[in-house]
Amino acid sequence: MNKRNTQQRRHSIISLINQQGEVSVDDLSFRFETSEVTIRKDLATLEKAGLLLRRYGGAVAMPEEVTLQFSAKIAPNKLSIAKAAAQLIKDHNRIIIDSGSTTAGLIAQLNQKCGLLVMTNSLSLANSINELENEPTLLMTGGTWDPHSESFQGQIAEQVLRSYNFDQLFIGADGVDFTRGTTTFNELTGLSKVMAEVSREVIVMLESAKFGRRIPNLELPWNNISVLVTDDNLSRSAIENIEQHGVKVILAPYIA
Repeated sequence: MNKRNTQQRRHSIISLINQQGEVSVDDLSFRFETSEVTIRKDLATLEKAGLLLRRYGGAVAMPEEVTLQFSAKIAPNKLSIAKAAAQLIKDHNRIIIDSGSTTAGLIAQLNQKCGLLVMTNSLSLANSINELENEPTLLMTGGTWDPHSESFQGQIAEQVLRSYNFDQLFIGADGVDFTRGTTTFNELTGLSKVMAEVSREVIVMLESAKFGRRIPNLELPWNNISVLVTDDNLSRSAIENIEQHGVKVILAPYIA
């Protein structure tokens, strides 16, 4: 099966369900001239990515109370990665969510967890967390506002973080250096290092398209990273390279 055709069809299914609110396996099979088995696989993959809900004979759009407003601005592939990363969160965990468009995809998934304590350095993420129905305990780093990263940075933020300990850090990256670790265009990497320092487990979330970028600023070395969550467009050789550093790789379904 042509992988590109599969991606295009799934993208079209999402567009269709967003327009109509509901789709049936029969109609999709006829529209895309493919088998009902293939359509059911598409719907299963898209549901796993948090983009729809399957129903008997078809699927419906995610309810508005589940899909927060900011999620509509996040690319489907990033939401797929966030869905996979969220499965690592257990009830009552103490977590940090760093600013970023991929990590933002986690927020809609937090409603499925109980008793969370969530720290963030992002105003937009804090506002979204505050709207969650399960009302996790929300903490903010404070500090100096950095307009480039749209987040709080600096010594005050670092001091606040060092006052706590956390189960998990969820953080993005601009790229990966297979020898050194994750890289970033932002020269302010001090807070990222402190976030990792105070967290028992560090989960990096990024798209496979960002691998191989040449970016000068090292953010986190491999020995600070526990898990890397990306999409399944990542090559086998790249996965093996990362795993040699003792980092677990989790692959989410790629959705264009």
